Amino acid sequence: MAETFEYKVAIYREGMLGSLFLGSSKVDPIKFSNFLNENGALGWEVITMEREIRRMLLFFEREAFLVVMKRAK
Repeated sequence: MAETFEYKVAIYREGMLGSLFLGSSKVDPIKFSNFLNENGALGWEVITMEREIRRMLLFFEREAFLVVMKRAK
């Protein structure tokens, strides 16, 4: 019997305060690592991720990651 999987799509981004005060906001690598480790501990494995810059309130930007994960069902 073939193994089956379930999938999870998450958007990881920092809060808006950095964007409002600095004009742009980058993802904190330590917080992002914690996010990935927490999901990994629950059995989720990252399949792919894509970095994007998201606009907010016309003048501000913040970095975000679209993360696709899977785990055995």
